Amino acid sequence: MPITSVTKDHEALTMTVVADFAAPLKRLWDAYADPRQIEQFWGPPTYPAKFTRHDMVAGGRTDYVMTGPNGEKSPGHWDFLLVEAPHRFEVEDGFSNEDGTDNTDMPSMRMTFEFEATDGGSRLTTVTHFGTADQLEQLLAMGMEKGMTLAMGQIDDVLADLASFAVGRATNADVLSDTQIRVSRVIRGTVDQVWQAHHDPELMKRWMLGPDGWTMPICEVPVNVGDAYRFGWAPEDGSDGAFGFDGELLESNPPHREVTTEHMTDTDYPSTTNEMTLTAVDGGTLLSLVITYPNAEVRDMVLATGMTDGMETSYARLEADVLASA
Repeated sequence: MPITSVTKDHEALTMTVVADFAAPLKRLWDAYADPRQIEQFWGPPTYPAKFTRHDMVAGGRTDYVMTGPNGEKSPGHWDFLLVEAPHRFEVEDGFSNEDGTDNTDMPSMRMTFEFEATDGGSRLTTVTHFGTADQLEQLLAMGMEKGMTLAMGQIDDVLADLASFAVGRATNADVLSDTQIRVSRVIRGTVDQVWQAHHDPELMKRWMLGPDGWTMPICEVPVNVGDAYRFGWAPEDGSDGAFGFDGELLESNPPHREVTTEHMTDTDYPSTTNEMTLTAVDGGTLLSLVITYPNAEVRDMVLATGMTDGMETSYARLEADVLASA
């Protein structure tokens, strides 16, 4: 058990949890920065979590849902107040409604996470600040201390699992819900480089091609929220088979996050919503793409096309042909 102490201060309205780990400081930080990893331990074993959003920058937000043994849902969120990688971040932690909006009927808490190197590895000090004595008692009575203890007891296993999250692992898709998947890959390059590669038309035409044998003659990139975009591909040999996608830029926070719609051009196929987040991790930049489909049938149909294989070919080309020469 990594937790070495839990201290409740009823006068200061705080609860402080100290945990020590054998892993290096940066490895521990990455476990909290990477949604694939933090969802392995943020919820207790009987209430595992799925993170549908995790943009770990000041002003960013995290949305997650913990699911109980009988299917009961407990959604929550973080609003990031401060991020100083890899030493400290601070959030406003709260409960959410089923539609993802803040549940203002329940208390929120300010939480600080302090990371430091130690002789044996690293230490995490988590301080939860409650608004009132009644809130402190209410949340403790709900099992907050026990829940944190059980959840953090899972971190060692995540820290030891380097292969599942390391640079060099192929593009992977995780099912988050009936309508959402998260596509993930660590790309060898900085956050700024990866963002630029997704927004410079000349760079995009070099790597965003899927399997060999394709060109990208249409690459109209949106600049401002509300702008439309259009991408189109055609076979290199001039044969039939051209296709494309169009959509709208809904949100943009360079170089960390953007949200777009996506629709296959000249079809009546339903649109998706795509949320791309870029996070600095050991070895490069973690690209997380959360795609929301209209229903599970469309989600499964798209996954069955081998979508991630084509994306992996493109990302490998991005590393080898674009970022390696940057």
